[in-house]
Amino acid sequence: MCSPNYKLVNKKIKMKKLLFAIIALMIVTSAQAQEPQWENLFNGRNLRGWSRIGGEAQYRVVDGAIVGTARYDTPNTFLRTDRMFGDFILEFEFKITGGLNSGVQIRSNSFRDYQNGRVHGYQFEIDPTERGWTGGIFDEARRGWLYPLTPFNEEARTAYKGDGQWNTARIEAVGNSIRGWVNGIPTSDLIDDMTASGFIGLQVHSISRRESRLGVEGATASWRNIRIMTQDLERFRTPQNNEIHQVNATLNTISEREAAEGWKLLWDGKTTEGWRGARLSNFPTGGWKIENGLLKVEKSDGGESTNGGDIVTTRPYRNFELLVDFRMTPGANSGIKYFVDTDLNRGPGSSIGCEFQILDDRSHPDAKEGIRGNRTVASLYDLMPAPENKPIRWEDWNTAKIIVNGNHVEHWLNGVKMLEYQRNTDMWQALVNTSKYYVWPNFGNHEQGLILLQDHGDEVWFRNVKIKELP
Repeated sequence: MCSPNYKLVNKKIKMKKLLFAIIALMIVTSAQAQEPQWENLFNGRNLRGWSRIGGEAQYRVVDGAIVGTARYDTPNTFLRTDRMFGDFILEFEFKITGGLNSGVQIRSNSFRDYQNGRVHGYQFEIDPTERGWTGGIFDEARRGWLYPLTPFNEEARTAYKGDGQWNTARIEAVGNSIRGWVNGIPTSDLIDDMTASGFIGLQVHSISRRESRLGVEGATASWRNIRIMTQDLERFRTPQNNEIHQVNATLNTISEREAAEGWKLLWDGKTTEGWRGARLSNFPTGGWKIENGLLKVEKSDGGESTNGGDIVTTRPYRNFELLVDFRMTPGANSGIKYFVDTDLNRGPGSSIGCEFQILDDRSHPDAKEGIRGNRTVASLYDLMPAPENKPIRWEDWNTAKIIVNGNHVEHWLNGVKMLEYQRNTDMWQALVNTSKYYVWPNFGNHEQGLILLQDHGDEVWFRNVKIKELP
């Protein structure tokens, strides 16, 4: 018979063992909680959980990888997940042969009532060409490029290893933030809210017998080790990297990062606050229209300031960076002016100031006027020409940027510098003396002035009008 002391000791030993087991379980559970919970989207053996849509390119499993093979004269083809995903972190490896253009769709959809079911949504670009935009973000079948690596992240163009080599990719889509990496190098940082969820799709781009730029028949795109995380994303997100450029594609908004950098909306996208007619104390009652977050100059007779008239800011600006998205109708003429003084030129025509020209060079006769093309799009109107080879998107939105820092001024178009000049110099005065502005004393030399959007009688749209004032 056991003594009472022995029973008590034995009970204590059992309690200690149980306590140690509980502690060990808590340690293991805690360690597991600190590790990201990945889920494999591809089992390495078959295409269960995936469906092909779009074109007729073929997908098969080879040596633990999904291999898509290009075919001539068939539309873009996608192998999509049967499941939909909203916020996530996605990792995968990819490889291209034959120079095939490809990509990975995220938060994408295919609706019967949208272009007969065409796949549309964000695409993480795979671009093996000399352009080198792998890791950029393209909006498939909607808005086009949202984050091209040129000009936003030139250094990332070398991240892709090249044809026939495996590369790693990471995409973090959390809320309105979409960021990408290739081989550990950050490639894109986009803010956008157009689509909150959708499928993930592996693209084999359409190719043509007449054009080999996007690949040839038999070229392949391969993916393996595809895994996704949907829990505890805030814990496992990569810290924000402010060294690479961030694009805010959300209409008429200022992102947290933009606000921290000093950017403000110059037009709020909804009202006429902060603007007035150039020859009025209020906003024009006609000729301009606000709809769906766009500010539109309405079509009239093509005359200069003969309908609603120009509009200007209600306060002047001195040193600044100005961003304006614009879109022209075919043959249109308009402009963005700065250093404007509305007390000059009380007669017919537009108010006087330096002008970032907006013009359809293809068909508007003004493109052939002036000197050496100084009236073409992005030029300093009638003073300095923009280069002939411009990164212009005639049928789409473009972004004008004007930088004024003291006497130094720059014009940019879609992220590419078009020209720069120094005011208050002999060379500047020589330019003015040979232009239509020679009659205006001290033209372009004022310390500050209003900012103007021009009515030239043609339909033109503006959006995302933002300004950052400089010291």
